[in-house]
Amino acid sequence: MAVPAVSCHQVSKVWNPDSASPLLALDDLSFEVERGEFIVLLGPSGCGKSTLLYMIAGLESTSSGTIECDKLPVTGPDSDRGMIFQEASLYPWLTLSDNVTFGLGLRGMGPGLRREAASKIMKKVGLGDMLDKRPDELSGGMRQRVAVARALAMQPKVLMMDEPFAALDVQTRTKMQDFLLQIWRDSGASIILVTHSIDEAISLADRIIVFTSRPGRVKKDIRVDLERPRSPRDPAFHALQDELSELLADEVDRAFADQQRSETGSHTA
Repeated sequence: MAVPAVSCHQVSKVWNPDSASPLLALDDLSFEVERGEFIVLLGPSGCGKSTLLYMIAGLESTSSGTIECDKLPVTGPDSDRGMIFQEASLYPWLTLSDNVTFGLGLRGMGPGLRREAASKIMKKVGLGDMLDKRPDELSGGMRQRVAVARALAMQPKVLMMDEPFAALDVQTRTKMQDFLLQIWRDSGASIILVTHSIDEAISLADRIIVFTSRPGRVKKDIRVDLERPRSPRDPAFHALQDELSELLADEVDRAFADQQRSETGSHTA
């Protein structure tokens, strides 16, 4: 059997475990990501989706359970795992070429080779003529493409994305989804993407993992067997929308009720 790209086994995360009010963010969460698979994590706010990405990236540790990539325990960040955040988080004082190849520079690659690598990868994301521009000269969608290029420059086996298109307008978001699918096919990387959008999840995913409200657990793991490109007019698309909406409705209500209880408690304390 093929070795999974990512394996999460009984993963839990407790914030402030030694305090008077520890917070259980994730509880006994298990699933695997196959090589080249596109996974979307879907759930209400505060259910631990982003926390899980940080743990897979090695930026946070688990409280219990194990996370493995290629059967090796995740003990910290590694170039095999790339992370893209909601904001492009580019260095404003560097050119796009230097932003994209920043990690390659840390590896010791010389300026000439870095420039060549930047040119190749910027062409892949449709920005090949903008190597010497700076981030403030770009639109939001373009900056996110540069962020994707920077992650891809390290040739990661797993690419994690935390609501990367949330701040974009509807038209740009749709174009970025199409762009991401093409990049995914070309790179062969496994992608784990966090979103709150049901339509985005259906449009992109091989599998959608639905989380419960906090503490986050796997409520349902759904395989999306729709041919790409996927049309929102497709009756099967609508059926999956309805299923996901129903799965999330109770969890969103529960998350909202928990938040209200927490706010009431803080006011009366």
